[in-house]
Amino acid sequence: MKEVIGVRFRENGKIYFFNPLNYKIDPGRYVIVETQHGVEFGKVVLGRREVDETKLQGELKPIIRIATEADEKKHAENLEKNKKAMVICKEKIEKRGLEMKLIGAEYSFDNSKVLFYFTADGRVDFRELVKDLAAVFKTRIELRQVGVRDETKILGGIGICGRRLCCNAHLSEFGPVSIKMAKEQNLSLNPGKISGVCGRLMCCLAHEQETYEYLNKKLPNVGDVVKTFDGKTGEVTAVSVLRQKVKLKVAQEDDTFEIEEYKVDELRFKPKKKGGQKGGGHGRKGGNEGSSEKELKELENLERKEGKSKLDED
Repeated sequence: MKEVIGVRFRENGKIYFFNPLNYKIDPGRYVIVETQHGVEFGKVVLGRREVDETKLQGELKPIIRIATEADEKKHAENLEKNKKAMVICKEKIEKRGLEMKLIGAEYSFDNSKVLFYFTADGRVDFRELVKDLAAVFKTRIELRQVGVRDETKILGGIGICGRRLCCNAHLSEFGPVSIKMAKEQNLSLNPGKISGVCGRLMCCLAHEQETYEYLNKKLPNVGDVVKTFDGKTGEVTAVSVLRQKVKLKVAQEDDTFEIEEYKVDELRFKPKKKGGQKGGGHGRKGGNEGSSEKELKELENLERKEGKSKLDED
């Protein structure tokens, strides 16, 4: 076990572990650390704790010092420099006629490098742009192409729920999101309804997945024949995952059928095995039915485009 502290270099960015040495450091304090990209200014978000060495990636570097008032002032100055660097870089991009969208600029703490983030539909030859920028800033220049999810994380926005986007508000890393999750949650497989501002599958699908897996295991599938607590037998026609209720088609004495609703604990059936129904979901009305082949292909394409964030490349 190693004693560590967790440090972030941007709001809601990835958390990196460092050796706190003998410093008493509480969350919320700022520290100066050395990374493979140079000396950086970071915020402590996790206090002292012990972590299994197998969970540490690479060498555990010690912090250099707790940030001083002068360090904090320099960091504030760098933030202002970032804004000016954005303006200059945009002018250079327009002058070169490059098809790329600049979305962010970052000075390293010691000003040994300026990093620019951009998006583009394809590969961009920015070699001449780098020369232009190096001539202005007189330091090392790095241009990093990122994806639309990273762009949305930087720029922020409001989701369809009316709240600040998860990636910009609290997610430090992008977790895997899949179409299977949408099926398990009985959502319409329509790209316009389950994709976020970035055009990729919504991150909130992953937030709710564990709950849906737990609740789905307690429910029968549509088409299953089950018995009720009062001795009736019926075929499942629909299920409500969150309400934990099931609608049954029950035969009557006059050879007609009626739809009756029961709570799941009023039914007798064989529970699902761990992992839920193969393919996910219960096929209830309003869920996965009616999705066109074109929509499914679009969804599969979205899923393939999910990738690791390039904002915090090690």
